[in-house]
Amino acid sequence: MLDLPDPGLYRTTQPMPGHEDTFPAGVLVYLGQPSNGGVKFVVRPADNRRNRWFWREPTTPLRSPSWAKTLRQLPSEGFYNLPDALEFEGGGRWLKNALVQLGYNENGQGILFVGEWAEDGEENALRFSDRGLLIDDTLMGRLLWAPILPVKPAAAANSNA
Repeated sequence: MLDLPDPGLYRTTQPMPGHEDTFPAGVLVYLGQPSNGGVKFVVRPADNRRNRWFWREPTTPLRSPSWAKTLRQLPSEGFYNLPDALEFEGGGRWLKNALVQLGYNENGQGILFVGEWAEDGEENALRFSDRGLLIDDTLMGRLLWAPILPVKPAAAANSNA
């Protein structure tokens, strides 16, 4: 059995031997495993919606433990609290403990999107822009997970009653 990393998001640090064009150094990949327990695979992101990447075929079987060890594991996309306030050149800041959404660009660099609440809005909901702040790995590693309960659309929720 191959000694391979756990499923999740990674950044490549070296090209994948035999697949250098598809998996060069410095790109975001997802390492997955089929639900039937089959061979682990890697795949590049397909499209981004609401600051989250989605993945689809084709996938590439991961059979190289030596290349897999060169992957840099990344925190999950999702919601976090800032560990410290961020001050911006020209004014503005995000406060310590602000709720942010962590996403990634295609190079596997972290991007933060701050939660905003419209005081004059009709809905009691936070909004996250599609423009964010590129962050370094040090800050990314210090973010504090903020679990947010996913909610099914009303039609789906009502059909389960």
